[in-house]
Amino acid sequence: MRGQTGRQRRLLVCALVAFAVVMALLTAWLVGRVLAGGAEPAPSDPPAASATTAPSPGATASPPAAVVPPQQPSSSPSPSSGTSRESDDGVRTALEAAVGLQVAEHDWTLEYDREVFAYRAVDLDRNGCDVRNDVLRRDLDGIAIRPGTQGCVVESGRLHDPYSGSLIEFLRGDNSVGVVEIDHVVSLHNAWVTGAQDWDVVTLQTFGNDPLNLLAVSGPMNRGKGSADAAEWLPPSAEYQCEFVARQVAVKEEYGLAVTAGELDAMVTVLSGCPAEPLPTAASTATP
Repeated sequence: MRGQTGRQRRLLVCALVAFAVVMALLTAWLVGRVLAGGAEPAPSDPPAASATTAPSPGATASPPAAVVPPQQPSSSPSPSSGTSRESDDGVRTALEAAVGLQVAEHDWTLEYDREVFAYRAVDLDRNGCDVRNDVLRRDLDGIAIRPGTQGCVVESGRLHDPYSGSLIEFLRGDNSVGVVEIDHVVSLHNAWVTGAQDWDVVTLQTFGNDPLNLLAVSGPMNRGKGSADAAEWLPPSAEYQCEFVARQVAVKEEYGLAVTAGELDAMVTVLSGCPAEPLPTAASTATP
């Protein structure tokens, strides 16, 4: 009996020692975690993702964000816009030029002197001929030149009048006065009240004799047009209205002349029916 009791005591002591060792080890581990700051984050506060975090296996890595430059406007107009910067052959259109004209109201009370434009008194191309005969040689068909005039003076010819569409026989003499006249497509008076009053002498005289702004037409048609703009007068010949307005646009743009809101509206209305109408140039209207 006494031997059994001693053996039980030894087993109890061993168990107590083992328990003490385990508790000591557990206590040391817990103290080490606390000192190292190893507390686990709460589930509601996940660590922020690093920009360099590697993707998980099987995931597709997103490319770095690219810097996108501002989109530049297309050089070609939208097909649905109804306007065209250039016609099919690359020539600038009158419609595109028209919408860029300066809009301002006119003051028709400004004092006006037609003579400041020196029409027919200045030979811009220095060919020895006055500009009226230059235009007649350009615009008439079947012309005959008066001998002894250095090829200048038109004696006769036929005019296909662009304003009326009629054919006019021109024969120089007393009976020809007023039959064929040279029209300033943008009238001198209109030019004066839309900006020309501020020009120097050279610019005034250049405008008054510029073939870009001159056209041989029926005398009655010319007088009927007078100083009217496109909102007030258009050629009776519908076939020439686009070309007529295009010529006015070209002149107003070339010399920086203004248009009224009504005039611009009339120009755009006409040219919208022929959006590829080319803008006339000095080269396309030059006299021989």
